[in-house]
Amino acid sequence: MSDFRIDQITNQAGTAGPDIAGITTFSGSSGLLMPSGPTEYRGGRGRGLFAGGFVGPNTRYNTIEYITISTQGNSLDFGDLTEEVNKGGCCASSVRGLFQGGVKSPGNNTNTISYITISSTGNAFDFGDISNIGNRFSGSSCSNNTRGLYGGGYNPLLQTQIDLSIISTLGNSISFGDLSVARRGISSLASPTRGVWTGGYNQGSTDKRTIDYVTISTTGNAQDFGDLTAGRHIATSVSSSTRGLTAGGFTTVLLNVIDYITIASTGDAIDFGDLSTVRVFMAGCSNSIRGVFAGGYDPTNVSTIEFVTIASTGNATSFGNLSIAKIQLLNGQCSDAHGGLGD
Repeated sequence: MSDFRIDQITNQAGTAGPDIAGITTFSGSSGLLMPSGPTEYRGGRGRGLFAGGFVGPNTRYNTIEYITISTQGNSLDFGDLTEEVNKGGCCASSVRGLFQGGVKSPGNNTNTISYITISSTGNAFDFGDISNIGNRFSGSSCSNNTRGLYGGGYNPLLQTQIDLSIISTLGNSISFGDLSVARRGISSLASPTRGVWTGGYNQGSTDKRTIDYVTISTTGNAQDFGDLTAGRHIATSVSSSTRGLTAGGFTTVLLNVIDYITIASTGDAIDFGDLSTVRVFMAGCSNSIRGVFAGGYDPTNVSTIEFVTIASTGNATSFGNLSIAKIQLLNGQCSDAHGGLGD
């Protein structure tokens, strides 16, 4: 029997593989599997991004850092935002990340939306502006692979508005609908079908236990989902396509609790586990297997990155560190493999 080696077949010049044209068939005991689906889904996904942030009254950052979520280690430099900003939102498709709104300096908010291509590194570019209620901050974003939603915030009143951007198309956002309660310091997550906002602060009231949701492919107002285990704001959230987690936050004290919900159902959140310390003002991302929480305040600024396995329950484990200890990073889920994109 002859030893037939596939790696010895070349084109006529011997410089590359063979050129195949016309009707071609293949048979063999091992089979042949051709790649299928959009190229952005054929491996290489799983980057999480952390952008912006704050270390003191006059020190904001335009830095974008990234991690490979399936590994462990410190974040790496990706590039820069178009502005130095904190307390904005962020979301992503499998290709593009959006950064929305925030604070540039005390009393000087921004309505800018900027974007990056996640698979590369480099600086952000202008995408458009948040819709007609203008500059606002302290909302939070979620997305599926087509639509990005930015909900809640403050400008200079508490907001209910949810803005809609088509992630692949540059331009200003438009109105999607309204949250059930005006609030800021809110967190958000998504499945491919639903966008969910959890917690927040309603001035003159209390930290909210509220969880509400929308169907991302439609437009309209949010509906009641259930309640968190405790009222809180300035937490962060991550998700797989089936389960959403909300971690940390502040009520009358700093919290380390992690709650979870099953996104396709409705009902109250259940205890998942704990962060390593009480913490607020974090950023979150996920690859649908791991949820990662970065930065924040505990009650000093921290560079800590830690993770959980979303499908299980349990306490967070050390992942690595950001380049600098900072708080109030842009909040949402900015990765190319989060739960809103499917598993």
